[in-house]
Amino acid sequence: MYLVTVDNEKCDGCEECVNACPQMVFKITDGKSDPYQAGECVFCETCLSMCPNTAITITEM
Repeated sequence: MYLVTVDNEKCDGCEECVNACPQMVFKITDGKSDPYQAGECVFCETCLSMCPNTAITITEM
């Protein structure tokens, strides 16, 4: 299982992670990325490579 977090100060709501994630972990809430289905993360790292602001962190639990 992985802990997916988004630094709201870095996130600009560009939706790159929402569009790129094959597991549909993210949605945009109040203009920021929200990893509302973090339990679905398989650590493919697609979101990490797509985020232009390095706002996403994934930690193995």
